[in-house]
Amino acid sequence: MANVISDETIEYVGILAKLELSEDEKEQAKKDMGSMLDYIDKLGELDTSSVEPMSHVFPVENVFREDVVTNGDMRDELLSNAPGEKDGMFVVPRTFD
Repeated sequence: MANVISDETIEYVGILAKLELSEDEKEQAKKDMGSMLDYIDKLGELDTSSVEPMSHVFPVENVFREDVVTNGDMRDELLSNAPGEKDGMFVVPRTFD
């Protein structure tokens, strides 16, 4: 299929990528980009009519569960560790006046 990349395309890609390419690098980039496009063309020849489209290689699904409280009300137990307690809340030192 021989995809031919123009010098202008290489210049444009170099500007977008903010690269300063030497002439040798530009020629190599042209060959590499042409090879990539040839490979993409080759992939396009594959029969994928029986392949189901997917967004992930592995199956991904949301796992929902019932929102059930398992530890109950532990307020008294938690407040027993507090240095101070008032009206069911922790008492902490003031941070500003």
